[in-house]
Amino acid sequence: MNDSDVKRFRARLLEELAALDHEDDLGAEAQKVVTLDQQSVGRLSRMDALQGQAMAKATQARREAHRMRIHAAFARMDEDEFGYCTDCGENIAPRRLELDPTVPTCISCAQG
Repeated sequence: MNDSDVKRFRARLLEELAALDHEDDLGAEAQKVVTLDQQSVGRLSRMDALQGQAMAKATQARREAHRMRIHAAFARMDEDEFGYCTDCGENIAPRRLELDPTVPTCISCAQG
């Protein structure tokens, strides 16, 4: 993997981080505490709000996991290890990295 490829992947991952930050801002309202106010919100409406809150928190957890994978990929780039399998040390197929530049393993190691 040459320097221009690594720069291209770094730029792509920076864009993904910016998108994650934007999605965090959009999802912040949905994660707020659902108050118990029987006068303004009925029981079913409150259940819907709680379900929406749970879904928003799960989505936030997935975004955070993706953010951690991106930072791990940056660390591999900084150590000149990007594009090499963290298990066996072989090259990760370029097409695999094109699909997801955060993958740390080659397809053989990923399959077990």
